[in-house]
Amino acid sequence: MSLLNIQGLAVSYRTRSGAVRAVDGVDLSIEPGETVALVGESGSGKSTTAHAVIGLLSRTGRIERGSVEFEGRDLATLSERDLRAVRGARIGLIPQDPTVSLNPVTRIGDQVAEVLRLHGLADRRSAAIDAVELLDRAGLPDPAVRARQYPHELSGGMRQRALIAVAIAAKPALVIADEPTSALDVTVQRLILDYLQQLTADLGTAMLLVTHDLGVAADRAQRIAVMSRGRIVETGPTAAILAAPAHAYTRHLLDSVPARTPPPVRTVRPDPLVVVDGLRKDFRSVRAVDDVSFTINRHETLALVGESGSGKTTTARLVLRQLDPDAGTITFDGDDVTRARGRALRALRRRAQLIYQNPYASLDPRFTIAEVIVEPLRAFGVGDRATRLARARDLLDRVRLPASTLGRRPAELSGGQRQRVAVARALALSPELVVCDEPVSALDVSVQAQVLELLTDLQADTGVAYLFISHDLGVVRQVAHRVAVMRYGRIVETGPTGTLFTEPAHPYTRELLAAIPGQPV
Repeated sequence: MSLLNIQGLAVSYRTRSGAVRAVDGVDLSIEPGETVALVGESGSGKSTTAHAVIGLLSRTGRIERGSVEFEGRDLATLSERDLRAVRGARIGLIPQDPTVSLNPVTRIGDQVAEVLRLHGLADRRSAAIDAVELLDRAGLPDPAVRARQYPHELSGGMRQRALIAVAIAAKPALVIADEPTSALDVTVQRLILDYLQQLTADLGTAMLLVTHDLGVAADRAQRIAVMSRGRIVETGPTAAILAAPAHAYTRHLLDSVPARTPPPVRTVRPDPLVVVDGLRKDFRSVRAVDDVSFTINRHETLALVGESGSGKTTTARLVLRQLDPDAGTITFDGDDVTRARGRALRALRRRAQLIYQNPYASLDPRFTIAEVIVEPLRAFGVGDRATRLARARDLLDRVRLPASTLGRRPAELSGGQRQRVAVARALALSPELVVCDEPVSALDVSVQAQVLELLTDLQADTGVAYLFISHDLGVVRQVAHRVAVMRYGRIVETGPTGTLFTEPAHPYTRELLAAIPGQPV
């Protein structure tokens, strides 16, 4: 008998224009101790399916039909009171974003202990002791110290491990992991998934792994169910699905995975646009950037890779002169801009632009898309209202969005569309350098592939140079001419992309390459 057996599940959401069906006739089963990956793009219905299992749909969502049998009971028919007895005790949930999923004003240990107390598994005193043990099992260093800390005092990887401790506290029969590592570096991602896999194996717990990353699914799941537009279009053993996908959508997802794309064989004529020499930046007692040197040529993409905290974003902010360096020099097109102020700094702002990581947070929600794109033009006094609007239309065409998008607002666009708008805004002033700070890390693999192709095409058309910051070497392999690897504020290795991937010289580079999910063993 299956541990979880979903039959004919249909879920809809109420909207102003009527009901929208998000899940349409889903059948899915999970056996005791089995890991099943539910994969697909954003909007495919993955998370809605997962939330329907444990009755955590939003107020506008409802199960229209179907059954969700778990341990012999149909969860779809249970009252909220009965569902509370199942959540945490028999089914654990690991949400996607640890930043918003933990209570910011409650200590980590108390949040873990709360699960034990709510389900009558421990009293207040023993729950506190058990919470430390659970944090230890989830791989948190110094668990007794971490138990006394608040979420903001932990790194992203540590917060995600705390969520794992919460999910496994009551030794549930099933854990639902909803994109548990999508926001983490590849090495941290591997550690988290290793811990999760070991813990579920030790406890005999089954897992529903919700992910858009087929590499993660390939590494961790015994079976894969592929979801598109509210339906499961293909399911089967992981090896069989990846080796011989039957459905066109599955083949599309596989073709979009950057790690499967061969390294580009591209060279750029040496023509320095940006020269960084001996850059250093300290924050109190922490040296964030330490003796960093590199060159970005015109028409070139230099990727700066490394884990969170390695100094990548700080280096980018120094190059853009959003921060003042403590030592070293920055030369832009032959001019020393290290200490540029006033008019010289404003001139640099026009010639060097930034694409932020999060397309949901980087666009002003009050602005129309037209206002978003023309804002840099207005700020620098370029053109009049008519020419700015014409420029916005041209830019939307360049990023493959229809002109009708101009009158919409960011909330009305998908993540991929928003990031295209962010690219258009960055290109509005025809900059010579664009810094791309994790520009696709929040996107599904197929949308990610479209944005990367767009950036490559725009570079070919305009000659813009990119400083491309990423922790994902699969993505870097697709777009970069050269790669600089950062660790602890220093660049440990630099080289052409193809060479660095096939003949990495530094142990840390080899560690990053080994952590790319979905690779043949």
